[in-house]
Amino acid sequence: MTNDTLSRELLALFRADQQERKNPPPVDTPAYRLLRRRDEQRRQRVRDIVAAAGPALSAENLYFAALVLHHGGNIDEVQQAHQLAQKSAGMGHRPARWLTAATLDRWLMMQGQPQKYGTQIVPDGHRFRVWEVDPATTDAERANWDVRSLARQQQRAAEMTQTDPQPDMARAPDWLKAALKRWQHDETSA
Repeated sequence: MTNDTLSRELLALFRADQQERKNPPPVDTPAYRLLRRRDEQRRQRVRDIVAAAGPALSAENLYFAALVLHHGGNIDEVQQAHQLAQKSAGMGHRPARWLTAATLDRWLMMQGQPQKYGTQIVPDGHRFRVWEVDPATTDAERANWDVRSLARQQQRAAEMTQTDPQPDMARAPDWLKAALKRWQHDETSA
């Protein structure tokens, strides 16, 4: 396959990923499980394209690949998404700046660590909350990576609590279940 063909395919995979996120089905429904299967198929194809194209990918194509991969369910995909976004941003692709921050945050979160920028919002069974954030990170640093202020992220979590249903937390990934226990302990100790 030529680089042009791979570029067109990456763009199509990116567009399909974004289209599905415009009106996603509720979590834990058959439609949601089908979405996650399509996500996995897209991520596998993106991994194949990245492996085949190697360093020939443009900054924009690296961004497309990173955005699809960052919706992955495992830490390796998120780490690869971060590396691709970081490379894209380093090549001057402006949209990759936010994605670089978001993929780093997601990678840290999936390890149970505080995120740096505050891009990740998660359900806790009662409300949505911004995952713990490194308090040393400033809003000026966030702005350098095109990330909203922490106050705006907190506001977004509150808005989501009003509009988005809580998923079944029994099906939460292990890293989130560990956080739920920690948060419950913190609340009962306070």
